[in-house]
Amino acid sequence: MTIHWVGTGLSAIPGLRRLLAGDTPVAVWNRTVDKAREAVGDLTGDIRAYSLPALTGAVAAGDVVVSMLPADQHPALARMCVEKRAHFVSSSYISPEMAALEQAAVDAGVALVNEVGLDPGIDHLMAHELVADYRHCAQKGDRISFTSYCGGIPKHPNPFRYKFSWSPLGVLRALRSPSRSIRGGEERVVERPWHAIDPYDAPLPVPERFEVYPNRDSTAFIDQYNFDRDWTLQDFVRGTIRLKGWSEAWSEVFAEVEGLVGPEGDVRLREMAEGFWDQHAYAKGEPDRVVLFVRLAAERDGAAVYDREWVLDAQGNDQGSAMAQLVSIPVAMAVESVLRGAFPPGVHAAPEDPELVGKWLVEVGEIADHMAKVNHLSAA
Repeated sequence: MTIHWVGTGLSAIPGLRRLLAGDTPVAVWNRTVDKAREAVGDLTGDIRAYSLPALTGAVAAGDVVVSMLPADQHPALARMCVEKRAHFVSSSYISPEMAALEQAAVDAGVALVNEVGLDPGIDHLMAHELVADYRHCAQKGDRISFTSYCGGIPKHPNPFRYKFSWSPLGVLRALRSPSRSIRGGEERVVERPWHAIDPYDAPLPVPERFEVYPNRDSTAFIDQYNFDRDWTLQDFVRGTIRLKGWSEAWSEVFAEVEGLVGPEGDVRLREMAEGFWDQHAYAKGEPDRVVLFVRLAAERDGAAVYDREWVLDAQGNDQGSAMAQLVSIPVAMAVESVLRGAFPPGVHAAPEDPELVGKWLVEVGEIADHMAKVNHLSAA
């Protein structure tokens, strides 16, 4: 049995090093072997030049393939895993192409595990824990508000109010994507994130105000988080968090992105991304920061009956950036869980089993500089 870890980019190394220190053999695959050797060559000599045919030839039944490649490459890898009767793990959202492999994975007896990074990933664990906790007092007709905000931000704020720990092109493309959420009991569709920026006062040890906005389709996660159909949803938002002042600092970026259309617009977006990478990337050794806030509240007959919030604040250190640790270490935990048989055959997101959720959250808390579950009712 072998773990095949594919991709040694910015968010991969801490989790990979964890697995390399374990008992299961790990083959490291990367398009540039020298870069992989620089990152983990002190722990392994099994570093191979990646191509899908080469990986396919090396994978055997019972192996686990971990993809840290761009999300659009995951379905092909997962299909290969099904054919080879190997398991698959990634931190990315479950795409329609991935979801379509459910029956094939069940028939092959393999687990295709996704959404086990930071966001999506750790946020899912916190949501599952809150929903399970709330069920102890839930009643039909309760009015529910759920919010989940996550973001990577500079530990030392800069005038741009942001630094890039992953592809600037991905960030810019996200700015062009509409979102769907629930606000005030009604569906809210927003064409551009900057049309829906709100303040968010975070209950950190030193209270801090951020800016937040919804992203993607939040409503797709109502069932995934096991919300009962008879709960009345007042708010349901999954979104992104930024430093206070971000919207003002990025106003010119928003204005330009708004006007980009067609192939010429795509070319300009790539030019902007390259410029941002040059101007606003983290310097070597510069610490980043990740914040995550997941809150579930319920009202009954006009009175609050439940209001709790998971709070996470992590900063980069000598173990790697906060982003890399919080993305890749949960991925490594997922691999370890797959090897133990904790995921049945099929397509999965982050676990909702209370035992796994609790174990994973304890380990996440060891990475964070601050992590707590705040009871807003007792604090009131």
